[in-house]
Amino acid sequence: MTEIVFYHLTSVTVNKALSRLLGKTLAAGERAVVLLASPQKVQALDYHLWVYDEKSWLPHGAQQYDKANLQPIWLTHRNENPNGARFLFLVERQKAFEFTSFKRVFDLFDGDNYNSIAAARVRWKLARDAGHALTCWRQKNGGSWAKIA
Repeated sequence: MTEIVFYHLTSVTVNKALSRLLGKTLAAGERAVVLLASPQKVQALDYHLWVYDEKSWLPHGAQQYDKANLQPIWLTHRNENPNGARFLFLVERQKAFEFTSFKRVFDLFDGDNYNSIAAARVRWKLARDAGHALTCWRQKNGGSWAKIA
């Protein structure tokens, strides 16, 4: 079964958390797909990954760039895995078509939004009932993380 890690965000934006997690993904030699809610969200994250840190850059692509197989990080609003990624990042309550082709799934949600929390609880229960290995991390005020499940 797939390992699913929930990230309960409370003190940084989704884009900032994604930047850090995607950097760690590449450092581990893995590829990633980031599943977002819309083409506009893909475009916004694409821009963020180009400018978030003047000393760093995360190589990535999206549909407008083509050649998905060459991209270590693929941004999309579709249920696809065109770069052969083993890590999947779900943002904004997105549901993936299936988890079995992924080694690890990262489910990031807004810990200050009741609807996001409620939706994450539903996803947690569905994943637990399907037999996936689950972990949940909650962000502390200073930005560090505490494992809560």
